[in-house]
Parts: sequence; structure tokens; C-alpha cells
Amino acid sequence: MTTEPTTTTPARPRRLGLAAGHGVLIAITVFSLVPIAWMYLTALRPRDDALAQSVLPTGLSLDNLRAAAQLLPLSGLVGNTALMALGVAACQLFTALLAAYAFGRWRFPGDRILFLIFVATWLVPFQVTMLPNYVLLSSLGWLNTLTGVIVPQVTAPFAVLLLRQHMRSFPRELLDAARMDGRSHWTTLWTVVVPSLRGPLAALAILLFVTAWNEYFWPLLVLSDPASVVQIGLRSLITEVGTDYGAMMAAAGALCLPILAVYLLLQRQVVNAFVRSGLR
Repeated sequence: MTTEPTTTTPARPRRLGLAAGHGVLIAITVFSLVPIAWMYLTALRPRDDALAQSVLPTGLSLDNLRAAAQLLPLSGLVGNTALMALGVAACQLFTALLAAYAFGRWRFPGDRILFLIFVATWLVPFQVTMLPNYVLLSSLGWLNTLTGVIVPQVTAPFAVLLLRQHMRSFPRELLDAARMDGRSHWTTLWTVVVPSLRGPLAALAILLFVTAWNEYFWPLLVLSDPASVVQIGLRSLITEVGTDYGAMMAAAGALCLPILAVYLLLQRQVVNAFVRSGLR
């Protein structure tokens, strides 16, 4: 009695492939972290050592941060930006939840075409809608207000696309049981669907908050007060201090700390929002 030899994947090529993949990831990580590290190292250098070419500073000093704090209301900028980002994220999450429930729960003629048209708005360049939105805000008197920044961003096609995947994989037996209990769609959404999707909703909320915080061009277009949000404050600081790179780096580093802390603490949930969106 003879047995046929079994074919196995060579272990060495597989290890080499894994090593090469990890090497590429490490190189990309280092390449991405170098500007951030240089920003904080420049911020911590002495005032007269800001343009030094050495990798490590000759000494550590908080003089750049003190100078930036005298020129900008750092706490006020962080508070206003957090309020703006929370408003945008909350509105986008609410509208995405309603739209995703409709697209994922109901079947009607042309639903796929309607969904594709809705998602296609994601591909419309911002420059196309920028001027009409600006004119509308001007006629409403919402320029230089946080309302003017938040209202044009109340919907996010990306959020709808992400939540729709979770809605379509949601057990229909639970929805049918809720309907047999006499619950309306509104009640079913908030008492059955939302509690079961607490994890994906939290991950999406974090992702929307980070995106709104990092948005630069739209707040820069709507707002003009240097004490309004982070983006406007940094722009005014660059205009005011000129070549004082130490103060600029200190201000940028201090204003980046809140969002970096949020992302580092909750990055696993952000990753899960992408990984689990396609699972059934």
C-alpha cells in the first residue's frame, strides 16, 4: 500500500514573504512618523535652536509653547474645534443611520439605482459645491459661525455605505419578530437595531469625529476669526510670527495632542469599522 506525498507550502519562502511585508509596513510607519517627531522635537528646542539640523535638541525648553500660548487662545481653539467636530459627527451619524436603515431594510423598485446615485455624490469634488454653499450661507447670515461649518456637512455618503453593510447583515428574524410585536420602524430602529450595532456605531462616530477635526479648507472658507477653530488659529499664527518656526511647531503640536490621544486610545474600534463592514 503506497501513499501519495502531500504537497506543503515551503516554510522558508513564506517566512521571507512575511518578513518582506513587515519590512514594508515598518518603513511606511517610520516615513509617516518622521514629520510628527520632527514637529515635537522642534517645539521642544530652545528658542535660538529652532533651525538646528541635529536630530536631537541640545536641550529641552517650553519657551516655544509659552510664546504660542501668548499669541493664541489654545484652550479656546480646542474647545471650539471639538464642538464643531462633535456637531458634524453627530449629524452625519444620525442621517447615515436613518438612510442605512432604509436602504438595508426596505426593498422597492429602483432601490439599488437610488443607492448608487446617493453614493455617487461622494465622488462629486468639493470645489463643485463650495461656491453654492458659500453663497447660501451668506444669504442666511451664517458666515463666521459654527452653524455655517456644520450644516453643509450633515450628511456623509461614506457613513451610509459603511452602515448599510451592517444593516444588510443584521438578522432579519429579529426585525420580523419586532414587526410581529407591533413595533413601528422608528421603534425597531432604536430599540432593536441600534443596541445591537453599538460597536460599529461607536467606531463610525470616532472616525467621523477625527475626519471633521482634520477638515481644513471648509472651516477656512467660512470662518475668519483667529480665535474660532484650530485651522484658522494656525493660519493666523503663521501670518503673525513669520519665521518663528519654534512657536509654530509648538502651537501645531499642542493642538494636535487631543485628536492624537483620541485616535491612539480608540484606534482598534476605528480599524474594526473597516474590517467588519464587509463581513456577513
